[in-house]
Amino acid sequence: MSVKKQFTVCLENKPGQLAKICSALKRAKVNILAISVADSSDNCLVRLIPDNAARARGALSKLGLCVSTRDVVAVPLPNRPGALGEASVTLSKAKINIDYAYGSVCSDCEEAICILAVSDARRASRLLKC
Repeated sequence: MSVKKQFTVCLENKPGQLAKICSALKRAKVNILAISVADSSDNCLVRLIPDNAARARGALSKLGLCVSTRDVVAVPLPNRPGALGEASVTLSKAKINIDYAYGSVCSDCEEAICILAVSDARRASRLLKC
């Protein structure tokens, strides 16, 4: 997957907010490749990787929400113990900081996907060969 554009949307922490952005992306025919939602008492941060950044930007801007973007690395990893640790060591040796990470794997899949927000996405992508 390599370097991808991640959108971060700040939402009120109340019913229907995630549905609102998902519906807007659906209308724009944007598929969500990865998503993370982190909450606090009043707000939540939705981080998502769309399959089409330009259409996602347009759809989200129409909602009038606070939206930011950043380059992240989408790393395919073997679904086995230690895979993320090995990738982390590679980045650490190269002095690339991991600000945060999220990912997913299905139980019978051979590969996981991990989204890494790092200090140098392009260099991290080259080092991790993704």
